[in-house]
Amino acid sequence: MAAESHINSLLVEVAFALPQKQRIVALTVPDGTTVLEAVEKASLPLLFPEVPPETFYQAPLGIFGKVIREPSAHPLRQGDRVEVYRPLEVDPKVARLARAKRQAER
Repeated sequence: MAAESHINSLLVEVAFALPQKQRIVALTVPDGTTVLEAVEKASLPLLFPEVPPETFYQAPLGIFGKVIREPSAHPLRQGDRVEVYRPLEVDPKVARLARAKRQAER
């Protein structure tokens, strides 16, 4: 009977990172679990008390680098790694222009 319960389970991961601290939480979830549900089950606010809890539920979410448009409706598949993305502090275009300007000045 125990083997039967694993048939409808998925092994997935939820990842979040700050510049100085990263965590990947391995979870066993029921088949049909959504991206957002996995983030909720990962208890990230307990692992990152320095981050406002709403950050984890309002941030863009993705799977292996691809942003998911509707995380509350997107079911997970075996082996998926859910990623919680932090907002960018600097626009990448602005950063590239600043680097190019510094190199030109040298």
